[in-house]
Amino acid sequence: MTTATKTRNTATRLLTAIALLSGLVLSAAQAHATTPPPPTQAPAATTTTLPVVDMEATVLAAQIDPRRADNTLTPGAKDSVLAVERALQARGLLDAKWVDGYFGTTTITAYAAYQRSLGYTGLAANGLPGATSLTTLGQGRYTITHQIGPGAKLQRDGYTIDTRTQNMLTEAERLAGLHLTLSQGSYNPGGDPTSAGTHDGGGVVDINIDTMSTATRTTVAKALRQVGFAAWIRNPTQGDWPWHIHAAAINDTDLSTQAQNQTGDYYLGLNGLANHAPDDGPRIPIQTWEEYQRTH
Repeated sequence: MTTATKTRNTATRLLTAIALLSGLVLSAAQAHATTPPPPTQAPAATTTTLPVVDMEATVLAAQIDPRRADNTLTPGAKDSVLAVERALQARGLLDAKWVDGYFGTTTITAYAAYQRSLGYTGLAANGLPGATSLTTLGQGRYTITHQIGPGAKLQRDGYTIDTRTQNMLTEAERLAGLHLTLSQGSYNPGGDPTSAGTHDGGGVVDINIDTMSTATRTTVAKALRQVGFAAWIRNPTQGDWPWHIHAAAINDTDLSTQAQNQTGDYYLGLNGLANHAPDDGPRIPIQTWEEYQRTH
């Protein structure tokens, strides 16, 4: 091989190497130019769990707490009442110092003001939470469980009562083994001055016991209490009335203020009368209609 040929071969190999090297550099540059940067990691979405308001417990606390002589909380109601009170505070209706899980008279007043702000009047604005107002107040703040309500109005023995009360009376009749006849119904504002307003709303009835023996009267009162009534045997020595059983359905959201007070007194071991005497009826474990249904 001549010197000239060797020189040409060397030059060719050098040009080829340069071409290859240029291609590699160009490919790397192109790859760097066309490859997008890795995407920025988006922050993980956070899910807020709203508190849960047990309506049964809340309504019960609204009946019992205002009747207490101290600030003892209604068992099982604290967290629910706190959620409701915080919602009232957020609307400027309740001062922070009263957000304590105790549904006392101040919270009752604040809740009544909220009900009026919704356009409610009368029974619907008495400070006892109803399903609609409780749901509206809790929008975005809490969810509701164990929702309760009185149901539709109907006639029994010529008197107006609500469906919940009717169902309770039917079960009490089954337990007692006899038919019960009303001597006064519900939703009767001013109809009986001796009742002190307890029959103005729903959930309250009087039962005729004129022809019953003492033992039968006690049996009926016990059956009424078993299904969730605050029930007492009333006699003529206590007031201007005949013998009868007065029964107020605990947790009926249509209860008048006076009837709410009676159910609260019942839980505190009182007789539901203005004299605040000890309960004179058959003592059994107290429960609401809904609690009774869950165990029977």
